[in-house]
Amino acid sequence: MKLENLNIIIADDHPLFRNALRQALTTAFEHAQWFEADSADALQAVLDVRSVDYDLVLLDLQMPGSHGYSTLIHLRSHYPDLPVVVISAHEDINTISRAIHYGSSGFIPKSASMETLKEALSAVLFGDIWLPKGTEIISIEDDAVDKMASKLSDLTPQQYKVLQMFAEGLLNKQIAYDLGVSEATIKAHATAIFRKLGVRNRTQAVIALAQLEMDKVDLS
Repeated sequence: MKLENLNIIIADDHPLFRNALRQALTTAFEHAQWFEADSADALQAVLDVRSVDYDLVLLDLQMPGSHGYSTLIHLRSHYPDLPVVVISAHEDINTISRAIHYGSSGFIPKSASMETLKEALSAVLFGDIWLPKGTEIISIEDDAVDKMASKLSDLTPQQYKVLQMFAEGLLNKQIAYDLGVSEATIKAHATAIFRKLGVRNRTQAVIALAQLEMDKVDLS
């Protein structure tokens, strides 16, 4: 694979970081086309542009609309051929281990130098898994968080979007308006979401989603 004419998505809610990252990487990937997203919704909108064949997503785990590892899990489930590299300010081994477990092709600390970043992305684009030097991944047990991650991966993109909107506290009427569908459609999505997540109502669904927040996950 030649590292040219690449289509790379930077998904991070900090515009200064996105701009600095794009500018720094332009020298290494001079023919790349860059796409930006500042939230989980914006990322999905970029991915919905089917006319573009994306090569890589650089993902911040804590964008608006994301709930810890949920966006990563969703991407790996519905875009299995699209490599995702997590770039995070959380550099602890627990976060790195979960990210790799849920399908990230690499983990780059935001404190990494630009030279390290270029090295990491080149490795991933050639099909390797990249981790910071000296990283020893912790084995992930089949715990409640892992079970919920598996259930979340079964949601369709539209169901996942509705679940995110539940988490924002929006009513069915508001969600229907925002998505341009009927309330009956939202209720049908809700029924499917509850069934797939093994819950009875939207409150339980939101609590289930919250299990994937990084501050709720403990590997110790």
